[in-house]
Amino acid sequence: MEYVSRVPRPPLDELIDDLYYLEGAPPYARLRLPPSPAAFLVVNLSDPFRIRSGSGAEAEEYSDGCVVTTPTRAIEFGYPVSTRSVGVHFKPWGATSFLPMPAGELCDRPVTIEQAWGRSASDELRDRLATAAGPAEMLALLEDELMGRMRATTGLGLVRHTSRVIASTRGVVVVGDLSVAAGVSSTHLAQRFKEIIGVTPKRLARSYRFAATLLSLDPAERIDWADLAAGAGFFDQAHFGHEFREFTGLTPTEDVGVRQRFLREHPGHVLDSWSLPND
Repeated sequence: MEYVSRVPRPPLDELIDDLYYLEGAPPYARLRLPPSPAAFLVVNLSDPFRIRSGSGAEAEEYSDGCVVTTPTRAIEFGYPVSTRSVGVHFKPWGATSFLPMPAGELCDRPVTIEQAWGRSASDELRDRLATAAGPAEMLALLEDELMGRMRATTGLGLVRHTSRVIASTRGVVVVGDLSVAAGVSSTHLAQRFKEIIGVTPKRLARSYRFAATLLSLDPAERIDWADLAAGAGFFDQAHFGHEFREFTGLTPTEDVGVRQRFLREHPGHVLDSWSLPND
């Protein structure tokens, strides 16, 4: 697969980690994305893909793309044989500055680009992207679209600062201390987080801690699960295992087994660091 990524220009870089272009044949028809501490947007330029948010949900088809705010459970993507898209990886607080609704309304409820921005805007953007000269021009077009849609968000400074504190500790933080340090009540802080990020500070901290732990795993090496759990700030190995199953639907050893098989079959693949096959 071809993957091109770049950081957007200011002031978008305060809200967005990167813009990306993806094209090619996915290694698996279905891929599972564990919960991460951030939202993302995909503008689809190929056949529709399907998303299932949560193990008990029905998969839904997305033709023009989707917006996903900070998820609390794993998301399963069903890809066409060949995929082509551009997208945005937002910082935890970033997506709400481009949406007409609070992020909390979209928690674990992916919406289409049409639902977020309207049909005419969705169609026009996809048409311009589809006729662009290549990935660089496509990312420039997406960047311009985002610049035009960026809006001021009440409480953004508070949520951005507190989120950065959570990120700096990789989620190992006393949540009650965050509101004290910010000089606001815990209720006010939680409300702002839900509006702007879609989840509470506690849930965001859990996502950061789990993401840091998952990305630290090297499936090619022997893993001492007890040491890993302690180093990541979990109470004990049982707590770690429970959190792992809640976030991925797998036990830690099952997860590593899937990753080992993926690496054997697709060494160096762009998706091997986070997404997991679900076959």
